[in-house]
Amino acid sequence: MFGLVLQVTMFKATKRNKHIIYDDLSVPTDSQCIVRILKPSGSRLYEVISPSGEQYLVSMPNRYRRMIWVKRGDYVLTDPIKEGDKVKGEIIKRLTENNIKSYRAQNCWPSEFDKNPEGNVNLITEDDTREDDDGDLFVNTNRERQRSNQETDDSESD
Repeated sequence: MFGLVLQVTMFKATKRNKHIIYDDLSVPTDSQCIVRILKPSGSRLYEVISPSGEQYLVSMPNRYRRMIWVKRGDYVLTDPIKEGDKVKGEIIKRLTENNIKSYRAQNCWPSEFDKNPEGNVNLITEDDTREDDDGDLFVNTNRERQRSNQETDDSESD
């Protein structure tokens, strides 16, 4: 009986923590920074790019490792680590579409991320459009897209 009550309590605490992480629409503080994930570097380290164009590593804290999953192109809120040489920040939360809309409405969103079309991985360029529309297919953003060099091969053969 006691073990059953303990499991239910743990479930409620875990569920409450997830709501705290995802539903928080508060404005970032001056020390916090919104960055975009470039690629995972292993051992829960991620290479990110800041709005100013600086690339550095951030870490995922132990308390979020089983609750938050990030992938290439995602935006996260980081807290700086002052004593870090290589790892300069720690992920606080992954930004959802609701967070991004809220930050844009409150003028907290960096305009550099809006100006850079390569920053949005899910955008489809004119070169990608085909006769058969594959827009509803799943796009794996964890892999870099390989462009075919058919145009360069055709011009070299002519």
